[in-house]
Amino acid sequence: MPCTHIETTRFSPPTAHTQVYKEECTQCFDSQDGPEGIDVCLTCFNGGCVDPTRQHAKLHYEKTAHPLVVNIRRVAIEKVKRPDDGTPPPQKITKLAIVPEDQEPQYEHVLKVRCYACQGAVAAKDCTAEVKKISSIVDAVMSSLSSAKQSEVKAWEEEVTACEHTLCLVQDPPKKLEQQALAHCADCELKENLWLCLICGNLGCGRRQYDGSGGNNHGLEHYEKTGHGVSCKIGTITPEGTADIYCYLCNDARLDHDLAAHLCNWGINVADQSKTEKSMTELQLEQNMKFDFSMTTEDGKHLEPKFGPGYTGLKNLGNSCYMASILQAMFDNTLFQERYYLQLAEHPLICQNEHATCWYCQLHKLADGLLSGRYSQPNPPKSGEQVPAQDGIAPSMFKALIGKGHEEFATMRQQDAFEFFQYLHKQINQKEHAEKAMDPTKEFDFAVEQRLQCDKCKKVRYQTDNTNSISVGVPARQVGEDMYEPVDIYECLDTFVAEERVDGYSCPSCKEKTTACTSTKFKTFPNVLVLHVRRFAFIDWVPRKLNIEIKFPEGPLQLDKYLSTGQQPGEELLPADAPPPSEPSFDQLALENLMAMGFPENRCKRALLNTGNNGAEVAMNWLFEHMEDPDIDDPLPSSVDAGGAAGPSEEQITLLCEMGFSALQAKKALKETNNDPERALDWLFSHPDVTGEDDMCSAPKGIPGDATSPFNYTLKSFVSHKGTSVHCGHYVAHVFKDGEWILFNDNKVAISPKPPIGEAYVYFLQRK
Repeated sequence: MPCTHIETTRFSPPTAHTQVYKEECTQCFDSQDGPEGIDVCLTCFNGGCVDPTRQHAKLHYEKTAHPLVVNIRRVAIEKVKRPDDGTPPPQKITKLAIVPEDQEPQYEHVLKVRCYACQGAVAAKDCTAEVKKISSIVDAVMSSLSSAKQSEVKAWEEEVTACEHTLCLVQDPPKKLEQQALAHCADCELKENLWLCLICGNLGCGRRQYDGSGGNNHGLEHYEKTGHGVSCKIGTITPEGTADIYCYLCNDARLDHDLAAHLCNWGINVADQSKTEKSMTELQLEQNMKFDFSMTTEDGKHLEPKFGPGYTGLKNLGNSCYMASILQAMFDNTLFQERYYLQLAEHPLICQNEHATCWYCQLHKLADGLLSGRYSQPNPPKSGEQVPAQDGIAPSMFKALIGKGHEEFATMRQQDAFEFFQYLHKQINQKEHAEKAMDPTKEFDFAVEQRLQCDKCKKVRYQTDNTNSISVGVPARQVGEDMYEPVDIYECLDTFVAEERVDGYSCPSCKEKTTACTSTKFKTFPNVLVLHVRRFAFIDWVPRKLNIEIKFPEGPLQLDKYLSTGQQPGEELLPADAPPPSEPSFDQLALENLMAMGFPENRCKRALLNTGNNGAEVAMNWLFEHMEDPDIDDPLPSSVDAGGAAGPSEEQITLLCEMGFSALQAKKALKETNNDPERALDWLFSHPDVTGEDDMCSAPKGIPGDATSPFNYTLKSFVSHKGTSVHCGHYVAHVFKDGEWILFNDNKVAISPKPPIGEAYVYFLQRK
């Protein structure tokens, strides 16, 4: 009997901005490449698995009452070679963007429309008149960009715009450059990667790259000598009048809308040019999308692969290795496993949010993918493959969610792994605010104590700060070209706690500028100590990594001597510093507009203050009326709220209360931050024990960690950086599991018989 729900269900085809989850389930990593495929809801386009034990597609129907789905199963077919019949090659890449390529010839999609309300499949696509009615929806789903692809395209897209230097370019008098002058760099014999100064016509080679390749910096040196900031890469000029343009003044790639005319000034006709070199964007895209992340950490040896629970790799999404390595180290922690794998197992059943954008759903999905072992199975061996491999999981939904709104982690550019750890820690800590006891990041939290002593009066000050990691420098003692003497880990920690001299310290006791000594030690210790190692130095103005090996002891790392002792008998404390005067908050856009008109900043602020921050036009009229006031340039009052309000609004208080804070806490935080809800939220997270009950004296700040000795640590995992610079390279993780070191190199997981412990960038030390 035909399904009646086809007639009664209202369908809307997905638009270009609709998130279509057609590649994998939103609650697990089952994908359309699996034997059963996935079901995509034809109403909201959620993707759900059809595994008989999880049945996420069925759970979606029970929750939403969306009956109709299309089951998508993708089957790989042999790639058809391009015939040698004069067929033109694919279009060359012209901008830094992942353009969705036509991969359909490589796969066959098996489609079936199913109705969960009718307890089964309706029919194969296009088999019946009823199904033909929704064939346009199915076709739209298949032709749309998947959610993962949309995120990928958006993250890779790099907007290149014109700047004032290209728009207002003033060139020297025209002259025709001889062909010989365009043959090589004016200062060396390099013939590739040449940049033409559009102002004077000088030809210089490109920058020297971190690995020694590239040019000799003569193009950059020409700019530093002359100030001529706009250059064009000769080999990238096309007949259409496009090319790589770089503005040294902006230190960024730019567009030149009048490039043809600017090149004509030097006798270059763009119509006669042909592109002979890859552009900067092509080179970057090629490097990140085609680089083979092989097992390079063990001198090219074939390592024994590992499979099963806890041995699942993470596919590289294009410069996502920084995220993968940190996730492998963090999810090796027992608290992370308990919280996101075990405790949240039932969360998707009661979650009222969209699974793909729910923080807890995606963390449980990630934990399930890493720890269940379902996705860590050896693939059928391929011809020429010496060791079995696994596909691993692609954490694209989690990456899109964690990076949303962040100017760096939302992109596909390489990022710093340690910075990502700190960012992820903060995000989890904020999301788990309502369930502090279940927050797994407390494993990393501890406190450091800073001691400051004035050299003149000898009075001291102690300050306690909560943190989740420490960053230590590595002493560099060069013994040869690019060779350095190994350094003991204790020496690195000694530099962390060593005293530093501060010149020009304004002593509140001496009432004058003196010198002071500061030092930092541990107030408490965490269960897991995260140790970031700084091995970078500036060489020729370029940050480069130094190859310094760090030596660890054979036994546990003993850190008792680094515990702070606090105020000692006979020490006199420095008086408190006078609090800086607080300034009212202002409408920054209105302030900038007024200052752009030529008004002094102090007058602009006074005008906004006296007009209740009602915009630049009202403030401007006030200024014209009060230009002759005798107090127009007096300092602003420090205790007045620029918004004119006596306190926070009910909407601001309600906003913070919805995040799990009390009304008293919300009022206190808003008062401390001039009624700025965003700043108030950060203030609350940094003052977790403030109750707001006593506005004059809040409760003491809680100190995480433990101060009971001994403090012995063993190395549990570490993240290594492979590459010569902070701007490029590859991250891998090593984790100690069941008595052996395991290498996690993206989706490749193997036993590491000789882990490079001394080369790590971030260490995770477990307290014994």
